[in-house]
Formats: sequence, structure tokens, C-alpha cells
Amino acid sequence: MKQLRVLVFSAAFGNGHLRAAEAVIEGILIKHPSAKIIHLDFGDFLNHRINTIIKNVYSEIIKYIPKLWGRFYYKTAKVQFQPKSQHFLGQLGRSEFLKYIQKFKPDFIVCTYPTVSSILAQLRLEQLLQVPVITVITDYTVHSHWVHQGVDSYVVACTEVKESLVSWSIKAERIHMTGIPVSPKFEGEMDRGHMFAKFGLKMDLPTFLVMGGSYGVLKSAKRICKKLADSLVPVQAIIVCGKNRKLYLSLEEVIAQGVNPMIRFEFVDNVEELMSVSDLIITKAGGLTVSEALTKHLPLVIYKPIPGQEEENAHFVQRIGAGCVAGNEEELDQLLNRFLRHPEEIEKMRKKAAVALPGHSTERAVEAMLQLLKSSPIFGTETLK
Repeated sequence: MKQLRVLVFSAAFGNGHLRAAEAVIEGILIKHPSAKIIHLDFGDFLNHRINTIIKNVYSEIIKYIPKLWGRFYYKTAKVQFQPKSQHFLGQLGRSEFLKYIQKFKPDFIVCTYPTVSSILAQLRLEQLLQVPVITVITDYTVHSHWVHQGVDSYVVACTEVKESLVSWSIKAERIHMTGIPVSPKFEGEMDRGHMFAKFGLKMDLPTFLVMGGSYGVLKSAKRICKKLADSLVPVQAIIVCGKNRKLYLSLEEVIAQGVNPMIRFEFVDNVEELMSVSDLIITKAGGLTVSEALTKHLPLVIYKPIPGQEEENAHFVQRIGAGCVAGNEEELDQLLNRFLRHPEEIEKMRKKAAVALPGHSTERAVEAMLQLLKSSPIFGTETLK
């Protein structure tokens, strides 16, 4: 039996693209433990200085002028890229991609970032690339930049995304509605009693989890924590600061002076455990964070979502009844007061979250990928015998 070889492309523009790629890799290795998988960052194929500038500019816009990003996103969301634009994108790392792929000889390629997907899809249309390209859309909406006729198969989160792709003339049979791939460790049941003991939490108190993303950019995170620490309704809180060291240090006084227990972390790799002991998460609206929370049946309060894809993710959560969106501090205060005083409202959202996704998203996504390879007349079935 031929060893399965897979190339996975993501990009370090937000942590979600990376996490989705890592989830796919986990899922493939469960099915094929001996598979040879290489995971690459799109930025590695760009000029180092250009890559650094792009990442820094994106990060600064998201942090300080998110409305600018929103205007750009919505202005281009429904506009199909013109040949000149596509040609420009196609030149980014194009020759390097081909050389690397030809050397590695993968059986298929998985992309979790749209620019990479569009470059490889164009190479497929030009018949310069003879390897299936599978694109994983990592949000609950689809921007036109994701859409390309050269993509062999799409993995998507929900019906709305599938319908949008079909409206762009992507054939329905090429679209697999599996849910956004999340690490399989989010699927399993955990011993909550053991988890509470591990973190020094009390099982008889409601537990609110506050997460600001990998860069800790949740607006007013310190003020949210102070409100929970000083709440007259007993509650305990977990705050994940990510790479925001300043936020982490500033919480020392809040914790020391608060009447309610609170624990803080910097960057963590056990989010599934923190979600398992939580009753509610206050967070941003990244596609992967939303998917992980829904997989754990954890209701969400999304605070000031960034205009663009995060705003659309927040609308999805609100539409299915698995969470609420607060656009300002007053709305957030009202929501927190309501949920602290009426925990039955949280339970209603939890039930909605429990049925929001089909479950086992990574397993479903990997099955679709392997089926594409198996059924392809170009590649035959030797690899998967």
C-alpha cells in the first residue's frame, strides 16, 4: 500500500487558519497513522520583509481601526476577482509552490487560507498542477476571495456558506457541509469533576470563560473581568489573555481585590478543558473559536465583533440561538446581569448550541477528502487500498 502524502497550507493571519489546518492533520493521522503530512505557512513562500509588513499591517488594522477592515471586507465580499487581480495573486509564490509540490508529490493539498487556495486553483485550471486542491472555509460566511472554479472540493461550516458557493456557480456536489474542522479532542466527554479539581474551581458556582483570541484583543477585557470579580451574584471566572502580557499582569490587582474567584492564563493549549468546565464564554467571533464552543455545547456572548467575517460569524451564532452579541459596554452589562440572575437563559442557549453543528466535523471533513481521492479517475485507488 502506497504511503498517503498530504500537503497542508495555512497562514498566520489570525490563529483560526492554523487551528483548522492542525485539526485536519489530526484527523488524517487518525485514519492513516503512517501518512506523511507537511504543514506550511503561506508566508514562508513570500519575501520575508513583505510577509512581516503584511502581518503587522493586518494586526494593527484589526486592533486599532477595525472599521477600515470592515469597509474593505464588505466592499469586496461580493466582487469576483478580475483577471488582472487574479493574475497578481497567482504570481505570489507561484513558482515556489510548484517546485515544492513537484518535489514532495502529495496525493492531495488542503488549504485553509483563501490566497493560497486561489493560487493553487488557478494552477489546476491551467493544468500545471495535477493534484486535487481541497479548500476549508474557516468562517460561517464566504468572501468572494475564497471562490475559484479550480478548487476540486470545498469543506464548509453550514448551509448558508454552501448556498453562497452555489450562487457563485460552484457545483453542489463539490461542497461538503461537515462543519469547520476542530481538533478531535473537543469531541470527547470529560470528567468535569476532575477538571474542576485540576483548576481549583468550585462545582457549585457558575463559571464564565473570557477569551480574547491568541493576541488578547478582546475589547475591555480587564473591565469585564472586574465586573465578574465584583459581581454581587456569585460567579467564578477564567480569563485567557493569549499573548497579551500587559493584560495578564493588570489582572493581578483585580483578582486580589475581587470578591469572586478568578484564574488567569496566558497562551494555552487546553482550551477544550477550559470550555468543559465553563457555562458561558465571552469572546471574539473567530470561526474556530465559535466552532470549538459549539462543539462543546458552550453558549457564547460575543463582544464587539470585528466588522467583516467575525461580524458575520456573530450573526450566525445569534441567528441559531446559541449566543448573544453585545455591540457596546452597556449591552454587555445587560447581558451579563441577565445571565447571572437567570441561569435558565444560559441553559436554553446550551440546548441550541448542542444541535447547531452535525458533530465530528474533522472526521467528516477527512472522510470527504479521502473519498475525493478514492473516486478521482486521475489518481486511482492505489493510495487508499
